[in-house]
Amino acid sequence: VQLVESGGGLVQPGGSLRLSCQASGSIFAIYVMAWYRQAPGKQREVVATISSDGSTYYVDSVKGRFTISRDYDHHMVYLQMNTLKPEDTAVYYCNGFVRGGSGSHPPDYYWGQGIQVTVSS
Repeated sequence: VQLVESGGGLVQPGGSLRLSCQASGSIFAIYVMAWYRQAPGKQREVVATISSDGSTYYVDSVKGRFTISRDYDHHMVYLQMNTLKPEDTAVYYCNGFVRGGSGSHPPDYYWGQGIQVTVSS
């Protein structure tokens, strides 16, 4: 199972970006998909999660500004980021809790390689 992020870059404060993550490989089921981020000198933190039933979670600092969504048919997850702030600058990672193969193995967590988001004027 591979996760590949796209859509990062440099944006001015107040601007918007949309991150995408494509899961591929031998996938039986994806239970939870999530976005994490890690700023320089800080620990990686969860930003948002979305379960297979569509329920979502957001860290307080992004509530009302970020929206996580999924395309279940195409194994994709998105993060729409609006009203971006300099403190949103970080490497953003896609994470998936995935059961691979034929479904006989237990699910596991998989990570993308990360993508840089920089909010600066």
